[in-house]
Amino acid sequence: MTKLGEYLDKKSVNKAEIARRTGLNKTRITELTTLERAKLRADELYLIALAIDVNPCDILNEVCGHLKLKQ
Repeated sequence: MTKLGEYLDKKSVNKAEIARRTGLNKTRITELTTLERAKLRADELYLIALAIDVNPCDILNEVCGHLKLKQ
């Protein structure tokens, strides 16, 4: 499961409802939540945030917060 998948599970959201509200297809939502190789685009992140009524920065911090700059 991806960090986005874990985040959405914590929020207890219905992925089919996210797909319906965002216009993203269910297959894409499944890819984003289960496949580490799937790359989340900024527009997808924004639409998902709108669909679940959270600040897009919250999702961004959850999904990418582990990244650090090289010293």
